Amino acid sequence: MTRALNVPGIAYGGDYNPEQWPEEVWAEDMRLMAEAGVTMVSVNIFSWALLEPSEGTYDFSRLDRILDLLHAHGIAADLATPTAAPPAWFFVAHPDALPVDRDGRRLSYGSRQTFCPSSPAYREAALRIVGELARRYADHPAVVMWHVHNEYGCHNAECHCDTSAEAFRAWLQDRYASLDALNHAWGTTFWSQWYYDWDQILPPRATGAVPNPTHQLDWRRFCSDALLSLYEAERDVLREAAPDTPATTNFMVMYNFDALDYWRWAPELDIVSNDHYLQSADPESEIDIALSGDLVRSLAGGPWLLMEHSTGAVNWQPVNRAKNAGELRRNALAHVARGADGIAYFQWRAAKAGAEQWHSAMLPHAGTDSQIWRDVVRLGADLRALAEVRGSTTPAEVAVVWDWNARWALELPSQPSGELRFQDLVRDWYEPLWRAGVAVDFVRPDADLSPYRLVLAPSLYLVDDEGAANLTAFAERGGTLAVGFHSGMVDANCHVRLGGYPGAFRTALGIRTDELFPLLPGETVALSDGGSGTLWSERVRLEGAEAVSSYTTGPLAGVPAVTRNAHGAGSAWYLSTRPDPATLAGLLDRVRAEAGVTAVRTAPAGVEAVLRRGPEADYLFLINHGAADATVPVAPGAVELLTGKPVGDSVAVPAGEVAVVREPHRS
Repeated sequence: MTRALNVPGIAYGGDYNPEQWPEEVWAEDMRLMAEAGVTMVSVNIFSWALLEPSEGTYDFSRLDRILDLLHAHGIAADLATPTAAPPAWFFVAHPDALPVDRDGRRLSYGSRQTFCPSSPAYREAALRIVGELARRYADHPAVVMWHVHNEYGCHNAECHCDTSAEAFRAWLQDRYASLDALNHAWGTTFWSQWYYDWDQILPPRATGAVPNPTHQLDWRRFCSDALLSLYEAERDVLREAAPDTPATTNFMVMYNFDALDYWRWAPELDIVSNDHYLQSADPESEIDIALSGDLVRSLAGGPWLLMEHSTGAVNWQPVNRAKNAGELRRNALAHVARGADGIAYFQWRAAKAGAEQWHSAMLPHAGTDSQIWRDVVRLGADLRALAEVRGSTTPAEVAVVWDWNARWALELPSQPSGELRFQDLVRDWYEPLWRAGVAVDFVRPDADLSPYRLVLAPSLYLVDDEGAANLTAFAERGGTLAVGFHSGMVDANCHVRLGGYPGAFRTALGIRTDELFPLLPGETVALSDGGSGTLWSERVRLEGAEAVSSYTTGPLAGVPAVTRNAHGAGSAWYLSTRPDPATLAGLLDRVRAEAGVTAVRTAPAGVEAVLRRGPEADYLFLINHGAADATVPVAPGAVELLTGKPVGDSVAVPAGEVAVVREPHRS
């Protein structure tokens, strides 16, 4: 049974909240959506209080009119379950469903996602309203997809109440079966933490010193699974009523969100969707868009949907900057380049009241006489011109290892350095690949690595035995593996791998480290290749590997800093420090040359080149982030899709603009 999205071409739209406006505004919405080229909107995301004004009493009349209106105007509906924002009456009746923070404070309702994920009362009420929706709208002609909940874990990833504690204990019993196994996994002989009864185990609430690291890690795993079980429960109700209608929920693969293990979540979605918002403080946010898009495409195993991003400023950062000229278009088409088969915004019409009144929208407060509106209309035309790109894939020869367990473990307290940030370390390695136009997939440690020539593990502090064996076997079979510092150090239980660092990878890398020398903020060490390192250093001893560069200053002067080891039919590289950007780029150029990895296309600096491959043609996306016009060579017989014009042996990409070129397949 296939559950594909029944919307032609690249879907285009956003969150539509007509309940926030007088009904006479709706007709104008339909007219302007047609002008903008909108084909699908998400509706009903935060409407629980209107649909169920009191427990068991329903009023679907407004939603009936909204869906009928959309269908009459040829606009598809991504119909949401409204369970991210329970109504006030629910919390008055069930105050114990409110979440409790790690300091023991029970939070109040009055915003969104103010519920305990383990609350039986919440689950019962949520599934009840979902069931009513499913039965009523399963066959409505406007409904092409179910939008389950909204941004799971955005505000309530953790709840430390007694109900959550009970659910956590049940999860632990299922994972470990016995207290002896749990005590061993958690290393509870340390600090007299041994448990003799399951009821003694609590969530990692505020305590006087550093909590047990494995306790904290299992808590993160539990919290992700608790929310996943809510998604699965809602999805199953919807699937029973409408077996052929796909279900999704919007992930948040972006810099500052790490609450959920999306490798576990992705297989449960019919269509993977993502929300992505720029960080105003990031001077090159286009790199974050690319990294996020590649990661979401990898989670999806192919095309995906961008469920939310912004036309301009958001409202939740310390300073919320507007987008520069052309940035709205470049951002959206960059997501398409990385595999998005749908582009949507929060939201259609900018709110005049409420917590997000200063969040940009497709139709801004200024109305149609605005640059944002003109850009929105232009983007709609662009996406219509790119309809044939839908369904095409992105071939890659490089895989970057990404693991949420490793991220959670690395950023626990009491590391050798509190300056370690998983996503910063991954972006360090991703950025030079992006600049060079190299296609990248992201993979789990235990993924099938046979499609790749080069596998990079910039930060894999925690890795289980299966993942470690998989990565080292890749090199043994002839692949090129590169590993970043402080990787392979602990097992799945967060126990240090004894015998010397870097633990699980020591043999494959042909080195042994006996002591770590993290660097203070601002401190650097010089390297023999002329570069420098920051953040970290190690006393590395060669045990079969060769030194590519060494430390020349500090207590480790003369000690290898970057190494290469012939391992089986392949090779394994190790970086024991954080090289400066130019040095790291040079090293990765050398590593990928050894692996035989080439760029998608040679392009001038500032021009992002991305390839999507369809069954009959290649689609080359060229996004000029620079201030100078650029020219990029293309294959004979190419056509630029945004203009519909044939091009010669090259295509011009003006500063700040985008070209999408259809080419015959290259061998």
